[in-house]
Amino acid sequence: MPGILFIKTSSLGDVVHHMPAVTDARAHYPDARLTWVVEEAFAPLARLHPAIDEVIAISTRRWRSRLLQPATWNEISAFKTKLRSVNAGKVIDTQGLIRSALIARTAEGERHGYDASSIKEPVASWFYDVKHKVARDQHAVARNRALTGLSLGYSPDAQIDYGLVKPPKDGGAPYAVLLHGTSRAAKEWREVDWIGTGKWLRGRGIDVVLPWGNEAERLRCERLAAAIPGSRILERQPLDATAKVIANAALVIGVDTGLLHLAAAYSAPLIAVFLATDPGLTGPVGNGSITVVGGKGVYPSFERVIEAAEKLPLVS
Repeated sequence: MPGILFIKTSSLGDVVHHMPAVTDARAHYPDARLTWVVEEAFAPLARLHPAIDEVIAISTRRWRSRLLQPATWNEISAFKTKLRSVNAGKVIDTQGLIRSALIARTAEGERHGYDASSIKEPVASWFYDVKHKVARDQHAVARNRALTGLSLGYSPDAQIDYGLVKPPKDGGAPYAVLLHGTSRAAKEWREVDWIGTGKWLRGRGIDVVLPWGNEAERLRCERLAAAIPGSRILERQPLDATAKVIANAALVIGVDTGLLHLAAAYSAPLIAVFLATDPGLTGPVGNGSITVVGGKGVYPSFERVIEAAEKLPLVS
């Protein structure tokens, strides 16, 4: 068949949630050329999926802040030209937002997306040639897979396969990654709980790795590292490099954040701390060991996390 163009631009968790749909599409159409439009920050992550033939990076976040600069409009023009050059028989917008629907409208090919009752921004459905009804009470992974299957003419099976290949480990002591950064203050776990968890891990001979993505998270890393002897702050780096660290962790503990879903995609042993969101809709899903503590409006102590960790074989 002609190529398939996916539009799933952001955020990090949404990009990861789309990966099983890519795996499904490749399994049903092994000879199709698969292209993915994604925000430039997440392009290294999209390229990790072996089924993707081409990634087209879009820079809407950067463009919005530089709209008066001629270079920005040159980039936008180049992006549109590149998008129109893709030989796509099907264009599938699994993002379901007005901005992603406009991208779909720019592309050549039969445009598929959610119908007006299936998405947060119903106006987006105006821009699709074919609209599909997908229940909104499903997990994000299931919704992506369902829309892609409806667009391409198949029904996804029960097995979830993110398609990612676990990178080789460099060796060294077993370590845990503590994902403390998240997009909203309501989803943050108290620092005292991170410290209690980190000290327990160090007492078990498990190294502690602390990643960060912005200045506030870097400062929190410094406070946590000062309170957890022997812990290590991970240097800020591209997502594919961070993915390698997460994939090979003996344990990942995290709040509701995009990197948590990346850990689930790599089947890393995972404990998810949920505080303000519903894990049934956006929680981590995968084939590894996943424990969810807390929930919307429920605050778990670090002792609850330690209790969950004690049930896991913490090995390298």
